Amino acid sequence: MNTEQQLIEKWRNLPLDKQQQVLQFVESLNKQKQPKQTELGQRLRQIRAKIVASGEPLLNREEIEQEVINRRGGLQNISQ
Repeated sequence: MNTEQQLIEKWRNLPLDKQQQVLQFVESLNKQKQPKQTELGQRLRQIRAKIVASGEPLLNREEIEQEVINRRGGLQNISQ
């Protein structure tokens, strides 16, 4: 029996009030591991959502680097 099955089995044997306590505990653990979102992070996610909604494809790392090079007039870092 794997961990998930063990958890479900133990969960089913708990009274309803204890099941609720377990659920609240698990929710608190999930909140703890989620990093706080900064204002900048929220804004960047909004911008990304607009781009995705517009149908414009997102750039991968190489495409971003090429975009930066193009915007700098085609100049690259010589030490690469």
